[in-house]
Amino acid sequence: MLRCPSAASTEMLRAAFDSFLRSVLSLALALPGLGLTEQTDREKPVNIEADRLTVDDVKKESVFEGNVTVTQGTLLLKADKVVVKQDAGGFNYAYAYGKPAYFKQKRDGYEEYIEGQGERLEYDGKADKMQMFTNAEIRKGADEVKGDFIAYDAKTGFYQVMGGPSVATAVNPKGRVHATIQPPKKGTEKLGSVPGNGPPLPLRPSSSLPSKPEP
Repeated sequence: MLRCPSAASTEMLRAAFDSFLRSVLSLALALPGLGLTEQTDREKPVNIEADRLTVDDVKKESVFEGNVTVTQGTLLLKADKVVVKQDAGGFNYAYAYGKPAYFKQKRDGYEEYIEGQGERLEYDGKADKMQMFTNAEIRKGADEVKGDFIAYDAKTGFYQVMGGPSVATAVNPKGRVHATIQPPKKGTEKLGSVPGNGPPLPLRPSSSLPSKPEP
């Protein structure tokens, strides 16, 4: 028998998805030169569609499976599976899986979108960190960054891109990080600037890939 989620589960889902979607875009906006996304989207409702939904009120966990689509205004997230959780402290966690899991949102004031993808997207509300694993990519027009792993720590402002086997090709056998940033158009923001968000965050190398068990 299908049982509707409780009021507490519904509120947890709303808060978790709102935090997850904001974190996804925070990661994308940390890239130099990408600019701001549509500012009115946050005022719009979050809509979720999936083939199946399983809710565990005791564990505070909800699992969406099968052609999962999440929209909020111009923001779109598509995945094969999305898991949202809440811990005892009220912190939210979200995981999106796909081949790949994909998101996009319209740039504020422009007729173009910021897009990103990865085979696994993870949001840690307690650490305020967003991570993209395997074939990770963020792009805006001809600007793009590709790596095996992309992460953004909102608490420290640390932005990280790492190469790896998932992005290895015949012309890039070592799977090195690839970034393309176009020169600014005349009369637009300076290269490497993010209007309203302060100076661009540097890309910093790391010698180790953080490991985190899947839910």
